[in-house]
Amino acid sequence: MEIPVTKEELYKAVSTVNDPEVGFNLVEMGLIYDAKCDENANAKITMTLSTRACPLHQMITQWVEEAVLREIDRVENVEVEVVWEPVWNISMATDEVKKKLSGN
Repeated sequence: MEIPVTKEELYKAVSTVNDPEVGFNLVEMGLIYDAKCDENANAKITMTLSTRACPLHQMITQWVEEAVLREIDRVENVEVEVVWEPVWNISMATDEVKKKLSGN
């Protein structure tokens, strides 16, 4: 029986995707709300974007899907769901990101 894919593995895979506007990865930014994989190797990533008007919306979701498939051989399918609740804000980012974005 195959070992299930963990949330940590999924977050690690998604962390290879950087937000092109600020240069931090999506996990550091706090944009990934959840990640799970079922017993049939179907992964689901629930995320948001820093703004609804993000011009790279489609590209970023595609990058997330590709990253999971590239980084984790055991995943067969990836669904990326973009949600707008809760609304993202800088407090969701890591301390390092907060420092750099606030100019400190």
